[in-house]
Amino acid sequence: MHHRFIRFCDGLSRAGGILSGILIVGALLLILGEILVRTLFHGTLYITEEYSGYLMAALTFFALSFTLKEKAHIRMVFLFSVLKGKPKKILEIYAYLLGALFSAVLTGTTFLFFWDSVVNQSRSMQISETYLAIPQAVLPLGSALLFLQFCAEAVRALLSPVTDSSSSKEEKIEAASLGR
Repeated sequence: MHHRFIRFCDGLSRAGGILSGILIVGALLLILGEILVRTLFHGTLYITEEYSGYLMAALTFFALSFTLKEKAHIRMVFLFSVLKGKPKKILEIYAYLLGALFSAVLTGTTFLFFWDSVVNQSRSMQISETYLAIPQAVLPLGSALLFLQFCAEAVRALLSPVTDSSSSKEEKIEAASLGR
């Protein structure tokens, strides 16, 4: 049951990472299209700046959970390198639960932001007059994915055995990559 939950969350995070990659390619194509239209036709697409901003926000929020899954966020690991065994595991679980709490609050806050746009039928002030609930919908979705991944990481940490070794395989790889 627990392993199924972890695999489910990892799969969602992987999908978020793939979607982020697709969105960055979409932003690139939009910007290249703007460059071509300006260069060849001395015109503009009018939406490039606005929509590339929406795409950047979307790819950032969808990539958060994937980045956590891959342990690629910037981390302060001093305490983890000093602690061993059970205290290290407790600190790790505490950190994941604190991250889950933060991402739950972020999900709720971004959902209220999105819902306000739905209720008020907010539109962009740009020439496109984009219905803002559409680009804002990615904020609570990405935050919810981050929450689920924090929960999965906490469960993974709970299920992992307590080891007294001074450093894990991940820490050794990280230390080697930093030249330590």
